[in-house]
Amino acid sequence: MEYLVQFRVDVPAGTSDAEIERRRDAEAAAAADLAAQGHIARIWAVPGTSPIMGLYRADDRTQLDALLRGLPLYDWMRITVTPLGPHPNDPARAAAPGPAGGRLPEPRLTLVYRLEAALDAPLDLGEVAAGHRRIVALTGGTFTGPDLRGILLPGASADWQIALADGTALGDIRYTLRTDAGDLLYVRSRSVRHGSAEVLARLGRGEDVDPGEYVFRAATEIETAARGLDWLNKGVFVTVGGRRSAEVVYETYLAG
Repeated sequence: MEYLVQFRVDVPAGTSDAEIERRRDAEAAAAADLAAQGHIARIWAVPGTSPIMGLYRADDRTQLDALLRGLPLYDWMRITVTPLGPHPNDPARAAAPGPAGGRLPEPRLTLVYRLEAALDAPLDLGEVAAGHRRIVALTGGTFTGPDLRGILLPGASADWQIALADGTALGDIRYTLRTDAGDLLYVRSRSVRHGSAEVLARLGRGEDVDPGEYVFRAATEIETAARGLDWLNKGVFVTVGGRRSAEVVYETYLAG
């Protein structure tokens, strides 16, 4: 479904300029993330006035409300939502190619699981041909999702990571999950984590940084021999990551 969302931002009195700038930067990153996921189609400003309008896409109002609550400026916003529906005189609808013409269906992302994994201290190999090599073991954790839940197995899980000169981290993440039913899943993600120099420096010092302040994404593959989970072998998955001081969080979505 599509929704017209109108925002008016009221900054609380006494808020520091630094806090305002931090939240606005985080808001821009969050909006870019939602756009990449297909939830934001357009954003407009009305010249000379303060309201901002956006064209949002969500499965239903519950999902839309959850997306809006995740915005860094949410608690400063007054929001008006108007559901939209098709109209027979819509020029875009009239001009859309027919079934044989070729406009392809838009992909949708469905959460498969959220994994929270503890991290060991990095094993620092130093400078290699590709960059600065680190190996970070995942020492345990749990995952939950609408249809899957279980634990991460230590000893078979780590991130073989390359750090570039600008602080960007390229991950080769491989880990093994065991579901509550006893099925094993082998997961491999090719990730990239990047952001401003200041944010990456804070991450490098082990600080807890709002994931909206940087980009941490991965293309993910899942293998399993469990017959009831064969759909995982055929899926295309996208992972959103978040780094904490002593753990990492991965939310993995099925693209459909």
